[in-house]
Amino acid sequence: MKESIVQRKSFQFSLKIISLYKKLQLEKEFIISNQILRSGTSIGANIEEALAGQSKKDFTAKMSISSKEARETKYWLRLLKESELTNLDVNSLILNIDELIRILTSIVKTSQQSLTNN
Repeated sequence: MKESIVQRKSFQFSLKIISLYKKLQLEKEFIISNQILRSGTSIGANIEEALAGQSKKDFTAKMSISSKEARETKYWLRLLKESELTNLDVNSLILNIDELIRILTSIVKTSQQSLTNN
């Protein structure tokens, strides 16, 4: 099966999150780094589960969870940026997560409409 755009983008985002996590650990920032690692990598994991979904309803539910995890990740990134706990630039990650949120929102809306139309 061909890799989807959201699958590829979420995986690349996860790699960037892992890199950020490592840098934050070196700076002794453990709490937010753990939160970002969990939510940021969970996005792609839930997308993978959705793509192997047993039904349209299962697919929609997993994509919805991915969307929620993306929004949580954006929260942690914004908090990291605005709290000035670190001097690391997270602006590109915020742009990446905004793009993922838009894609996931579109997927979830389309999937929900498909469920109600059937």
